[in-house]
Amino acid sequence: MKSRPYQAGINCEKQKMIEDLKSEKIINKVGGKFKLTALVQRRMAELLQGGRPLIKDTENKTMLEIAIQEILQDKIAIDDGTPAKSD
Repeated sequence: MKSRPYQAGINCEKQKMIEDLKSEKIINKVGGKFKLTALVQRRMAELLQGGRPLIKDTENKTMLEIAIQEILQDKIAIDDGTPAKSD
């Protein structure tokens, strides 16, 4: 995947978050773009309703960034009724 040049008006941390969302790693981790979107939406709704973040470093992070980090750190996943994979 090609990296895009820095876009004016978007700080580096936000741009990295956007790139993380587009990466094959996170898409494959949850089973596709649709499942990723559904998982992020569900987790953000939980956070908006007062759910506690499952990661330690949440200072200056948006709920979207928290949800993405939770996925990348294997704190949350899609519950599709199948047993979890063991590595």
